[in-house]
Formats: sequence, structure tokens, C-alpha cells
Amino acid sequence: MANLAGGSFKRLSANDVSTRSSTLNQLVDVIQEDVSGSATRRKYQVFVTGGIGPGVTSSLFQTVYDQDFSLQTANPIFDMTVGLFAEGTTVTDSSTGTAGGKLLFPSQSLMMREKVDVYKQYAAHLLGDADAAFYAPYGSATATDRIDEALFVSYKRLFSRDKIKRETYATRIYRSGALDGLDGATFPLSMTGSNIAVTSPSGSAIFSDIGASSQIQATHGGELGNIVNASDTSETVGLIFYDQGTVVFDMSKTFFTDQHISGTINAMATSSVINDAVIPTGYTVMGSGAGNPSAKFIPDLVVSASIDEIVDHIATTRFQSGSLTSATFQNVTNINSTLIFCRATADEFNYSSNPTFTDTDGRIRVIDSGQEDTQRTFSFITTVGLHDEFGNLLAVAKLSRPIHKNDERDLTLRLRLDF
Repeated sequence: MANLAGGSFKRLSANDVSTRSSTLNQLVDVIQEDVSGSATRRKYQVFVTGGIGPGVTSSLFQTVYDQDFSLQTANPIFDMTVGLFAEGTTVTDSSTGTAGGKLLFPSQSLMMREKVDVYKQYAAHLLGDADAAFYAPYGSATATDRIDEALFVSYKRLFSRDKIKRETYATRIYRSGALDGLDGATFPLSMTGSNIAVTSPSGSAIFSDIGASSQIQATHGGELGNIVNASDTSETVGLIFYDQGTVVFDMSKTFFTDQHISGTINAMATSSVINDAVIPTGYTVMGSGAGNPSAKFIPDLVVSASIDEIVDHIATTRFQSGSLTSATFQNVTNINSTLIFCRATADEFNYSSNPTFTDTDGRIRVIDSGQEDTQRTFSFITTVGLHDEFGNLLAVAKLSRPIHKNDERDLTLRLRLDF
């Protein structure tokens, strides 16, 4: 039922109600500083080692915010983490076997089981099988297309909404870290040689889902597309799951993984001396001439570093600090609308039940005295109330201005309920 004017009701029929569906697209733009800034990336240090050294604490993922995450106005944009395929060479070459169904790894590695578990969790959620592997391009059975080392970027629903629109996603990534020229060299730790947190001034590439509309694919996690190099679409570097708002990058293809990695990282290690430099307990050196003179991003950093340090390296060096766009896409919001037409014929809703509408004698109050018996009644409609069959008020619609209604006017008001 509809109530258009103080106490006046009219029952709605099926012809007065219709439904429709539509979509709304919004452009999302994430700048580099949001990803690389330490104040905009929130860590959840829930992993703690024991044994050698003071221990290493790390998150299982980090959340990127649109401003300092300590502010109440900050909005989470996406979560970022890394995972390893259990049967990939990075895992099998570093594992020392299994015990009780669990993989075993030497102390030189860190959080390997957690990295494998992260991969399995995404595989179960997106592929429907925790033991399955991601392949890029999707559907490939070629071993070189299998994603063994994955970077997972999961956009929050606040930004991805119901899904990411096809062929709108693009991200700028620096494929190379800083070239320090120290591959295989022996150098003292005091020498400037760390490139774990340094960005190369070149080597940026745009990766997008170009061509995804020409080949509609779907899996357990919904519709998906391939992420390719925008300048060479034959180079596939990952997958995008539109309904889930998740992008899976193959780090072995997205980054130049054969570059030398040098610098100090947290580790389960005792104090040591390398080339006359003292390495304190709880740290180890990547790219050290005394230990690993040819350390690379894969497998060395991916195996030896915690998830936090790997994500820190990727966020700071591969997305760089600046005001340029690091990622952009259009989201899709599905809108279901119910249209309700409230129709008032000429002889309806011209009278109000408001007590001030009549005088003490029950006659209509008029503007000019003496017109009580000749003045035709009229009303001003300001509000529409929708009631159920028992008279309970369900919704109220306020008009932008009062509408004059008399016995010479037919009136139709259209109400729209979006959900």
C-alpha cells in the first residue's frame, strides 16, 4: 500500500511494480606511494621463530592502505603476500624431506611451510583444489607456464565491489631491482652493495589483461583472464580473477629474477664475521662473497627471507616511490532496482486527515472567508510511505518539493529502491 498524503492510502497492484538490473562502474587508481610507503602498509606479525638467534617475526600478508593506516579515515586497498607451489623446484630443491606429512627445510630457509600453505589456500579458494597449481596462460599444461613462485594481490571489496571489469586492469611494475654489479664478487659488508631496498631507475613495464574479453574463461573462483605484458601480449605473467578481485603474478616472469641480490636480512643465524665485518646474531647476508656470491631473487631471497621481507622488497623496489599510478582498474557494482509507480487519479488524495485541514464545524479551512461551501479541496503531497498488507510502514520517500494535487490533476510518482 502507498500513503501519499496524511492518512490517505491506496493499494498497489502488480502493474504498479517493476524490477530492473543495471551496473555502475568506478575508476580505482592506486599510486606508487600507497604501495611502497611503510606507513601505508600494515603488518600483522603473527609468525615468530624460535631456536637460533633472537627469533624472526613476520606477517603472513600485508595490507596496503590509501593513507597512513593508523588514521581512522584510512581505507584498506588490497592485501599482498607470496606463496610457493609445493611441487615447484624452489620448494623441492630446498626441502630436506618430510616428517609426519610435513615438509622439512634447513635453518637457512625461513617460513617455507607458510609460503606453501599460502599458495594452497589461494589454490583452494580460486581453483577449488588446494593441491592444484596456477598456470599462466590459464588452461596451459606446459611446465614452464606453471606458477611456482606467486605474488598474490587481493583487492578489498570496498574497491573491487562485485567484480573487476574486464580489460580495465593495469599495473606498473619495475621488473629489475638496482643493478649493483656485484654478482659473484667478494666485498666487505661496509661497502655500499645492498640493493634489497633500492629501485632501478629503469625496467618498468605495464602489465594488463588486454584481450581478456575475447576469451571468456571461468573456474571455481569465477571468471578469470590472463595478465600479459602490454608491450608484448604474447608474454603472459599471471592471472586475474575478476569476481574475487585477486591477481596472481608469476614472480619468475614478472621480475628479472636472475639479478644479483645483496644486503642484510633477518635470519635464524648466530653471529659471524664476513670479510672482517661482524654480522650480529639474527641476521645473514645475501650476496656475500663468503657465503652466496651469486644470490638471486629466485630462489635465494624467496627461500631465505620471511614473507614480510619479500613483500617489503617487492613493495619498495618493484612499485617504486612516487605519485605515478601503480595499479588501476574499473570495478563493477551490480544494482538491482524496484520501480514503484504511485498513481493518484483526479478524485484521489485531494483531502488531508490533518486536524488543521478543517475547522471546529468540520468544514474545510479556506483562504478567503465565505468560501467554505464553494472552495474545492486540494492538498500538497510531500511524502510517500510504503506499507505492507498489515499497515506497517516499510519505507518513506521524501519529495524534493511539495506537489500541488487537486481534482483536475492526475499524478504519478515513481519510487526507486536500489539494492
